[in-house]
Amino acid sequence: MKYVIGVDLGTSAVKVLLVNQSGHVVQEVSKSYPLIQEKSGYSEQDPNEWFEKTTEALAELVAQFNGHPSDIEGISFSGQMHGLVILDQNNELLRNAILWNDTRTTEQCQQIYDIVAKDKLLSITKNVALEGFTLPKILWVKQYEPDIFQQIHTFMLPKDYLRFRMTGEIHMDYSDAAGTLLLDIAKKEWSKEICEKLDIHPSICPPLVESSDLVGTITREFAEKTGLSEKTKVFAGGADNACGAIGAGILSNGKTLCSIGTSGVVLSYEETNDRDFKGKVHYFNHGKESAYYTMGVTLAAGYSLSWFKDVFASYESFNDFLAGIENVPAGSNGLLFTPYIVGERTPHPDSNIRGSFIGMDAKHTKAHFVRAVIEGITFSLNESIEIFRASGKTIDTIVSIGGGAKNETWLQIQADIFHAKIIKLASEQGPGMGAAMLAAYGCGWFDSLDECAETFLDQVRVYEPISENVTKYKELFKIYQEIYVNTKNMNEQLKGFRA
Repeated sequence: MKYVIGVDLGTSAVKVLLVNQSGHVVQEVSKSYPLIQEKSGYSEQDPNEWFEKTTEALAELVAQFNGHPSDIEGISFSGQMHGLVILDQNNELLRNAILWNDTRTTEQCQQIYDIVAKDKLLSITKNVALEGFTLPKILWVKQYEPDIFQQIHTFMLPKDYLRFRMTGEIHMDYSDAAGTLLLDIAKKEWSKEICEKLDIHPSICPPLVESSDLVGTITREFAEKTGLSEKTKVFAGGADNACGAIGAGILSNGKTLCSIGTSGVVLSYEETNDRDFKGKVHYFNHGKESAYYTMGVTLAAGYSLSWFKDVFASYESFNDFLAGIENVPAGSNGLLFTPYIVGERTPHPDSNIRGSFIGMDAKHTKAHFVRAVIEGITFSLNESIEIFRASGKTIDTIVSIGGGAKNETWLQIQADIFHAKIIKLASEQGPGMGAAMLAAYGCGWFDSLDECAETFLDQVRVYEPISENVTKYKELFKIYQEIYVNTKNMNEQLKGFRA
């Protein structure tokens, strides 16, 4: 039996999966690492932590493996998007990585519009300038850390740095490059026009590859540290959302994904590079060759739920924390929550907005609040689905993965709020499985990713929308949409009081 490894480099932890030729996850190891948040809106990590924890995870996985290391043919990656990693001419780190959920770059987003122009940016990158993207972070370093900016030899994204440390090779795949605001999405090349307008030397942009491309083998040193064979093939991998799409079988027209992790994503497959959503949702290159996807993002999806638990029920297990929500009626007896606790992205690109509970009543219990948080996260994701539908897309079936797919009540809430069938897969690994599939395809086990998905992915249950709940949630969704408009100004005024 042959095997591949999928490495999912997330925001809070790295997870490594050992997958066999039948698509079964035979081993998995996870290692966590901290965030560095020196100020409100700042979010950084030490890339050395990614490498050290991944090395530990792989060493543990190989030590537990019953076969020979040479049976592990390939390894590929899924990684948190947008994070800025910068290296000097000796390929040494210049500073901590600035992550996707860092919101310090509002000023730089405006600079991009002032210099490049919003219409020009949209025509090239298919996306608007948001604080989370990579380009504003580069401009922030240029403005506030000019000595460091002058030393930049190359920039890369988190999983690319991890792969570089394992192989000594520097590349970036199209699906991750699409989230930098420097890629010409249609032409699949770095935009010299944007670089020149913003006085960024194009040479700092790394070579571009497909997600399934072979980019090298692991170094002798890394093989010795982990127990892997030096012959282990290394494939480029992709952005976590692109890999999540692959790992959920979103590989053809009409397929849609809901992924709820720290952030939440609604993603829909696109065959062409010419759809125009006017920047209301993201438009990126897929991990599948010559394919694309549209995507809406809720910045604090699962994070809103874990935040609420940590603050108000840290002593409980997650199962106990969620107990009883199935007995709370749809709408949580008039309690609404907006998951804007770190700002928002879709459809409100606003780093200043913050969350709210609306409609609190003395009769509400903890279960009402927990269900309201879950409903609020799902309402936020539904805003992206409604944008897709308004563009003419039919969305009647959605594959759900991540934390939101682990609880049956939440899956039914998704079916009711999205007014669509929700499919639960046998494996909820999503991005990690997508990374493993890229390695399997790259190793030649299958002729296409679609063929790989037929073998690797199994559907275990379908949740149908309940008509009574659909009607109630449609009414509540209209009220939910008013909360942003009515709290925006208040949150602007409160900004100066935040630590």
